[in-house]
Amino acid sequence: MTLAVNDQSPEVRELAREWPMLEALLAGTSAMRAQGTSLLPKWPAETDEAYRARLNTATLFPAYRRTVGVMSGKPFSKPLTLTDADARIEKWAEDIDLQGVSLHSFAAEQFHEAIGLGLAGILVEYPRTKPGRRMTVAERDRAGLRPYWVRIKHNQILGWKSAVVAGRLMLTQLRLLETHEEPDGPYGVKLVPQVRVLTPGAWEIWRQTGQNKEWVLADSGTTTLREIPFVPLYGMRSAFMVGRPPLLDVAYLNVKHWQSQSDQDTILHVARVPILAAKGVPDDFELQVGAASAANLGDNPHAELAFVEHSGAAIEAGDKSLIALRDQMVQAGAELLVKRESGDVSATEAGNDAEANKSDLQRIAENYEDALEQALVYTAMYASIDVSRAGNVSLFSDYGASTLSDATAQLVVDLNSRGILSNETTIREMQRRGVISEDIVPADELEAAKADGPKLAELGMEDI
Repeated sequence: MTLAVNDQSPEVRELAREWPMLEALLAGTSAMRAQGTSLLPKWPAETDEAYRARLNTATLFPAYRRTVGVMSGKPFSKPLTLTDADARIEKWAEDIDLQGVSLHSFAAEQFHEAIGLGLAGILVEYPRTKPGRRMTVAERDRAGLRPYWVRIKHNQILGWKSAVVAGRLMLTQLRLLETHEEPDGPYGVKLVPQVRVLTPGAWEIWRQTGQNKEWVLADSGTTTLREIPFVPLYGMRSAFMVGRPPLLDVAYLNVKHWQSQSDQDTILHVARVPILAAKGVPDDFELQVGAASAANLGDNPHAELAFVEHSGAAIEAGDKSLIALRDQMVQAGAELLVKRESGDVSATEAGNDAEANKSDLQRIAENYEDALEQALVYTAMYASIDVSRAGNVSLFSDYGASTLSDATAQLVVDLNSRGILSNETTIREMQRRGVISEDIVPADELEAAKADGPKLAELGMEDI
């Protein structure tokens, strides 16, 4: 298959099939509505007007967004640790992207992208210099030239080529979708799509131009590296440069909840409006409703005029279904925290409980540490720093749970802290898991908590 410079490769197209759903879930209600029938199907015989009214009143229970936030935040709940790094790299780590963002914050943002969408990347760049004599380290320092990191989002990756070089699988070509700002009148700017094509030691910029929007080579140049300074970041790694979101099951459950919640809202809307029904009245019966009006039901003694109301059975069933879906989402999300034995550890590692029994999230975070360290190696290479002084990265890792019950309890508390579960629901969920006594009445406990004043965690040691 012949691809244009801006075409997605078959591997990326396969990954991209799920991106619109995931992007909408992460963006919220307005983005879900914009997806229309792809995420909220139209009912058979439903009119366009009725569907638009249903779509425009649908609201998203943000389980996927909040779960991604909780999970991606755990390794960064304590500051990232950088050790054994050259003093210059330590300094650059305070502003790793030349936009005032620290290494910790940059890494946390990209980890959220990897967990939520499955794939992201770090491109290590160096300011463009004039061709000719290579500058010395001192000259570059005086000019303020230094390597910096660029965020690469999931949908910027168009395609790649790779090969085994000196025993390592390496990129031999990488295409990234970007935008280029051009002036648009005296005050505005317009964004022009461009594709960056990277090869070892060189780069090209392709842009759309002319009325036909043809892609033409706009710029090119070389780098001082023999490798493409790009590091892929994975959610769950499927293959080289191929990653999938580890919470994909939660995403599909969240879409199902979105659809079921719409059904429930519609049933409630219908059920709240009783229907006035007449029985045994003459054919010419006309009903006038008002404070000073009376209804003439004719001569039939069995004629009847009454309101017909919904029994409520379907509403109750819908409520139970929504609660069950929320519980399934918590269970599916919590699985990332459950410690389990790895199938590929050595005998020595298997004897070490801390090494053998890790959660999926802990393993994802460990691979992420390796990716950050590789980006630091490229940073060192650009700056002519010994790669042994590129630095080692450590993330917080004490968040695994021994059982699924423990993991779901932990996730329930985290979701409560982020506002997706109420305090009363959180107490009930803890009672279901045996963490809190069944004898406790949630409403009474919440009132007692209000009356207690400051919590122990809010007090200093001198106050306890």
